[in-house]
Amino acid sequence: MFPAFQGWRLRDLGPDALAGLTLAAIAAPEQMATARLAGFEPQVGFIALLAGAVGFAIFGANRRLSVGADSTIAPIFAGAMAYLAQDDGQYAGAAALLAVLVGVILIAAGALRLGFVADLLSIPVTTGFLAGIAVHILVSQLPAVLGLAPPTGTTLTRLWALAREIGAANPWTVALGLGVAAFLLIGEKVAPRFPSALAAIALATAITLALGLDARGVATLGRLEAALPRLSAPPLSLGLLRDAAGLAILVAVVAMMQTAATTRAFVSDPERGPDVDRDFIGVGAANVLAGVLGAFPVNASPPRTAVVAETGGRSQFAGLIAAALVMALALFGAGLLAAVPKAALAGVLLFVAQRIVRGATIAQVARRAWGEFLLILVTFAAIVALPIEQGVAVGVALSILHGLWTVTRAKAVEYERIPGTSIWWPQSAQRPGETFPSVRVVGFQAPLSFLNAYDLAAALGQFGGEKLLVIEANAIVELDYTAAQVLSEAIDRLQRHGVVVALARLESVRAQASFARHGLTALIGEDHIFHSVEEAVRALGPQ
Repeated sequence: MFPAFQGWRLRDLGPDALAGLTLAAIAAPEQMATARLAGFEPQVGFIALLAGAVGFAIFGANRRLSVGADSTIAPIFAGAMAYLAQDDGQYAGAAALLAVLVGVILIAAGALRLGFVADLLSIPVTTGFLAGIAVHILVSQLPAVLGLAPPTGTTLTRLWALAREIGAANPWTVALGLGVAAFLLIGEKVAPRFPSALAAIALATAITLALGLDARGVATLGRLEAALPRLSAPPLSLGLLRDAAGLAILVAVVAMMQTAATTRAFVSDPERGPDVDRDFIGVGAANVLAGVLGAFPVNASPPRTAVVAETGGRSQFAGLIAAALVMALALFGAGLLAAVPKAALAGVLLFVAQRIVRGATIAQVARRAWGEFLLILVTFAAIVALPIEQGVAVGVALSILHGLWTVTRAKAVEYERIPGTSIWWPQSAQRPGETFPSVRVVGFQAPLSFLNAYDLAAALGQFGGEKLLVIEANAIVELDYTAAQVLSEAIDRLQRHGVVVALARLESVRAQASFARHGLTALIGEDHIFHSVEEAVRALGPQ
């Protein structure tokens, strides 16, 4: 335990305290706003931050990663949990159970070293997903900004309903909400280390009190009960467990994706590099703790982690100090939050929504890869038009299908020798190479599996009239059973037609073991396996 504190010295306490103080100033309003987005009272966000800080500090590896309530996953589970819970009284219990399930999945993923699962979402699909999440945040917060009653229905239905009621918007709430968002936008550009969110919330509250805006229709948080974390087991029933399991997997996949991206972007130990699997365990433990403390699923936060890194944080003490300060506010300063306008918290989330839209990435993909730009659009449309958990599932499916399509479209290519060298290279019309009579060299430029083995077999079948066929195997990293069988049958047919088959550059250790295990090494012959194509042609080709 406590791997994130290895090498910590007392002299690191000062930088950690400064980073923790800055983090608390930024996290307090953000956690309140995200808790409301998740369907909870604002002060529950403080408990989520406490659970995230303590759970990750004990089990996580990254020294700077910040875990707490997160606006990326909150819209995913908030809508779905509202359907699972039969009434408001069950909502909190269902969310706590979901947090525990998400935590168990993440811990299992880390223990089984399944960090690669975080790569299931490609960059275009992730970009479309985040843009769709931004729309959900926008639509969920517009009623607070406009001072209107929140409509019901799908995202598009609610957006249309708000558009029709725009004339009834309260100008004071609009000014406060958009003012806070604008303040944060300017603050990010001018003074990124300044706690702009805290300053904006304080300023909006002061204006509300000075002008008596609560009497002019501006809704405030009102008196909040002190947020006191209490250990308790979430409600457990077979039906609720069954209904929440699928949602837990989706939330866990998104949490894994964001955790992996954050820990890789903010490597705290350059000599060791990121330990994604250990950080999965840390975020998983944070989720379990959040569940038993009565909060909701939590996640790694790239912006908050950046704050810790930029302010010189040395360890997870920074997160623990921030959590302690925020909890002190929740326990002893709840009365100070009563006059905070809801529109101001909504303005914080409007700023967050625009920040997670990767506009530069969308523009780059549109210029460089039109087909993958369509993936962004389809994922975005699915997240916005469908229930959000179904939209996430569509995004994951599209990402996997895109990866499979990339592998299956690979074709076999013929190689030629570059004149004056011993290098064999794929044929090119711009640079003709050398060939030898009755000698062909062919390579398959993709990992070989059941997805594409039949294409390779068909390509090999075209060379039945040659004397020597050399398979350039550098791209083969491993063989599954289907690929091994198909390749064995293709080689056997060639050999029966008098073709000498050789293998060159089988560099992957796993592929070498697979060839031996499936009998391909024996079929080809140890003396027909070479380190290079040139070596094979000189040994077996025409003299």
